[in-house]
Amino acid sequence: MMYAVAALGLHVGHQPMQHIARSAVSHIEMGMDRPIRVAVVGGGPSGACAAEVFAQAPNIEVTLFERKMDNAKPCGGAIPLCMVDEFDLPPEIIDRRVRKMKMISPSGREVDVGRTLKPDEYIGMTRREVLDGFLRDRAIELGATPVNGLVQKVEVPEKDGGSYTIKYTNYEGKGAGKGTPAEAEFDIIVGADGANSRVAKAIDAGEYNYAIAFQERIKISDDKMKYYEDLAEMYVGDDVSPDFYAWVFPKYDHVGVGTGTVINRPAIGQYQAAIRERCADRLGENPKVMKVEAHPIPEHPRPRRVVGRVALVGDAAGYVTKCSGEGIYFAAKSGRMAAEEIVSLTQGGTRLPSEQEIKDTYLKKYDGKYGPTYIVLDLLQKVFYTNNGAREAFVDMCESDYVQKVTFDSYLYKTVQGNNPIDDVKLLFNTIGSLIKGNAIAKPDKVISNPTESMKRL
Repeated sequence: MMYAVAALGLHVGHQPMQHIARSAVSHIEMGMDRPIRVAVVGGGPSGACAAEVFAQAPNIEVTLFERKMDNAKPCGGAIPLCMVDEFDLPPEIIDRRVRKMKMISPSGREVDVGRTLKPDEYIGMTRREVLDGFLRDRAIELGATPVNGLVQKVEVPEKDGGSYTIKYTNYEGKGAGKGTPAEAEFDIIVGADGANSRVAKAIDAGEYNYAIAFQERIKISDDKMKYYEDLAEMYVGDDVSPDFYAWVFPKYDHVGVGTGTVINRPAIGQYQAAIRERCADRLGENPKVMKVEAHPIPEHPRPRRVVGRVALVGDAAGYVTKCSGEGIYFAAKSGRMAAEEIVSLTQGGTRLPSEQEIKDTYLKKYDGKYGPTYIVLDLLQKVFYTNNGAREAFVDMCESDYVQKVTFDSYLYKTVQGNNPIDDVKLLFNTIGSLIKGNAIAKPDKVISNPTESMKRL
């Protein structure tokens, strides 16, 4: 999570990510003979929240493409408290309200986190099939047209103002098992189709490095489940991941146990076996694996996120934070922000926005608000997840009430809270001390060498 934000006393400012300049077409004035046709490709949080906005806009018709309407994406499922109110999520969406976290270091030291939380504060744990389904159904109820289909290709118009053609396999109606080829034309496209985005490929959005996240959903006994009623666990160590953390997160009637890595993806099975071994006593005898999940997770924003009248959001844009691996909130937020800015630019559905206009609104506002968070968490991952000594220091610093309060406040409300300069100075010296102590007691990390795999990109 974001515990290390406070640990370094870092203050996040509003410095936007760098934009890559591209030629922008002029906006296109339209007559009122037809609505603007918008395609949202992908029905996860980013796509569903974008479709919800478009569905309520004047003179806009929105189509929401999703291959698996009951998709259960491999995901820890954690959402910040602010998302519950901001996105009007009902209580039943939240499986568990985590108010305690246990941090476990490479040497086995355990630090309990959460004592600074107020009684009504928590981290929400969700199942993606439930959360995504709710957001998607709400967009459909508001007027979005759902298509149970897999987008195969996006054809870009040859001239300004031309239509985009989406070719897809339709799984609705007769012969739905194999699907039938279909196509449709659109004026605007929002790519919300995940890390392997076909929309991103169609607009040559550029590559990014990625992690592999692996998770097992495991049924455990009621007494063992009681232990995880409002508790989540984070494990660090090169045995469970050379550059990330492993987790045990409580779900509705089971736990999600998983890990992830960028630099040694071929060994993900080995790291999963290690986290299973480290938490074995807490899972009890005969834990039942209900489901095995794996998925790529982007490590940084794509070089190009807006091209023409196509905008990328969520994982397709690369909006997953380092250090914490958080993506759900940023997916939903980016989908909503992109749609709101595009709707505003259409001026009541009477004109098509230009590439530059979408960049100057959606990207500028998103990067100004959240860009520094990505930069800081990237730095913290490099500092605290690179060796066992740093990981020991990371857990050691989580003992501090100041670290816990600033971290939880930053995570739960997505704002960096007012840090205390005096405490920041104290914390800086404590951080140095923790790093020295950590390196003194930590076991050496195993050497990793996979130059071919580490260069692969999506």
